[in-house]
Amino acid sequence: MSLKFAIFLLGMSALVGVAFGYFLRWALTFGKKGSIELKIQQMTLDAQKKYKEIINQAEDKSEKILEETEKEKKEKQQEFKKTEERLIKKEDFLDKRQVEISTETKKLEEKIEKVKRIKDNIDKIKEQEEAELQKIAQLTKEDAEEKLLKTIEKNYEEDLLVRLQKLEQEGEEKLERKAQDILITAIHRMGNSVAADVLSTTVNIPSDDIKGKIIGKEGKNIRAFERASGTEIIVDDTPGAITISSYDPIRRQIAKVALENLIIDGRIQPAKIEEFVEKAKDEINKTIKKQGEQAVYECGILNLDPRIVSILGRLHYRTSYGQNVLQHSVEMSHIARMLAEELGADVSVAKTGALLHDIGKAVDHEIQGTHVEIGRRILQKFGANEKIIQAMQSHHEEHPYESIESVIVQIADSISGGRPGARRDNVENYLKRLKELEDIANSFEGIDKTFAVQAGREVRILVKPEKVSDLEAKKLARDIALKIEKELKYPGEIKVNVIRESRVIEYAR
Repeated sequence: MSLKFAIFLLGMSALVGVAFGYFLRWALTFGKKGSIELKIQQMTLDAQKKYKEIINQAEDKSEKILEETEKEKKEKQQEFKKTEERLIKKEDFLDKRQVEISTETKKLEEKIEKVKRIKDNIDKIKEQEEAELQKIAQLTKEDAEEKLLKTIEKNYEEDLLVRLQKLEQEGEEKLERKAQDILITAIHRMGNSVAADVLSTTVNIPSDDIKGKIIGKEGKNIRAFERASGTEIIVDDTPGAITISSYDPIRRQIAKVALENLIIDGRIQPAKIEEFVEKAKDEINKTIKKQGEQAVYECGILNLDPRIVSILGRLHYRTSYGQNVLQHSVEMSHIARMLAEELGADVSVAKTGALLHDIGKAVDHEIQGTHVEIGRRILQKFGANEKIIQAMQSHHEEHPYESIESVIVQIADSISGGRPGARRDNVENYLKRLKELEDIANSFEGIDKTFAVQAGREVRILVKPEKVSDLEAKKLARDIALKIEKELKYPGEIKVNVIRESRVIEYAR
């Protein structure tokens, strides 16, 4: 009995504990729920308060914006009103001015009509007077003018001639003095060295033993070098020197640089020869580009095609009568610039035309034609300015002068080439070459006169028209050119110009 009662009490205790735990949990949960609801209510109140504040601020700002907008609107309306008033006043003024102009125009038209009537009356009176004078003098107007002029000419012929001669002489003296002043100023300002420069084709060697290495076994080294460089190597008995022969100055310089480097290296064999020749080509090409860019920079010339600049640099290895052509061209450019400044010509065209005047000489040994024609084709191909082409093409009078710049380039060429010491060719050789040209031309039948001009670059031959026909003149020019090619040695080309002229003269007595 006591065991059952004890079990009963334990069960009841368990039930009471469960009930108490459930109650305790409910109480805690209810308390938390109440606190969360309070927080939510508080947050709601705060949000409503902020909302009202934001609404109030927005209303205040909108009122201010409306006030400012209204104020600006009133100001704009006032400005528009003032502008409208000004426009109305201007329209009124223009209307009044238009009326005044119309009135003045009518008055001018009336005055013009009046002047025309007066002029017509004067012309009629003048015609009447002339008619009366003709009746009295029995001469027409033209006859009277001619008679008067003849009388004045007869009475004052000597005075007129003296006056004309005096004016002509004074004008020539003034022009000559002015031209001399301009040329002297240009020459004095360009007072640089004019020492001649000759490209050497001789390579110095440390000992004559090197000659055997250069020739190689059975001549294989020298043949390989000549084939790779496109030049001819002359190994003779001259001590301490080897000569390079080629008409192309660029090839000569490449061969010279390659041979000097081979001698320094010491390994002279076909494989090394080709390698050193290629290196020399790259080195010379860089030098050519550098020299062209330096010349353009020194002359202050912009916007030239890089290909033109590269071809220009080749003139660094080209000489003419001992004068370095690139230095000659740069000097010409400076002289042409100073002359153009003095004469008021286009400075840019003059100095660029002078710098590029001999660009054809860079490739005249490769392309047929005179260096002037070759230069024209180069500049046209690479898009040079037509004014520059016109300026450079007339420096040997092959083309007519088309601008003052072309005359300046020709003058600059004469100054640069004719200065003392500029060219190595002496007067005796120069005169000898001109005489040889004239003698060859005079050796043919039917020749009247022969003139070697342009420093021996052209031969002008006057033939007797009664002995040489037009067809024979063409054949004669070809025969003379062939004989010159056969008998003379000369740089570049010589132009043979045969002139046949017929004149018929009669006198009216």
